[in-house]
Amino acid sequence: MKNQNKFYWWVLSLSMIILGFISCNKKYEGEENSLETIRNANNNVSYSKTKLDSLQATNVITSQKVQDLLDLSTLYTSGNKDTEIDSVIYTQMQAHFLTKDSNNLKPLLKEMDSLKVRFAKVNNLTTSKSVIDKDTLDFANFDVEYYDNKRTYITTVNRKAQYMLKASPVKFQKEFKFYFSNFYKKDSDTIKTTKPAL
Repeated sequence: MKNQNKFYWWVLSLSMIILGFISCNKKYEGEENSLETIRNANNNVSYSKTKLDSLQATNVITSQKVQDLLDLSTLYTSGNKDTEIDSVIYTQMQAHFLTKDSNNLKPLLKEMDSLKVRFAKVNNLTTSKSVIDKDTLDFANFDVEYYDNKRTYITTVNRKAQYMLKASPVKFQKEFKFYFSNFYKKDSDTIKTTKPAL
């Protein structure tokens, strides 16, 4: 019996060590951020009411918008922040917000700078509604995996963003444009940080 327990203990210990190495070596497997990202992340798309009817469709669109903003942010923070292309990237990031206020991006860019993030990936996004007074507010909760310039995993954080769908009539059809109201506001986030096991 003692030998059998010892055997299980060794197998369990070996499994934990192997899992630790695997989690340390987690790599970013997405595409390289490039100028193509800027071209495609301009927030000019509008959505018809029928496309926004299902929760699943809203989650997909919201996830895409969050990923677009994160991709632009990683491009911006990896540059010098003082070139012409950097100003174009910054303008594209601001286009994702209803108001063009530099405070919209400060928490996100500060976090990416401090962690030296080069790639980011959105996971587990869910949307929800909250009624305050007579206003209905839309929120997205999601996890963001951060990776460095060698595509090595840094950490995962849980974030909350507030968004809105603003009516944008096109050719007598009811269409909507997607904008963020708040993104990465620390006071509204529940931060879940995970580090790879060493």
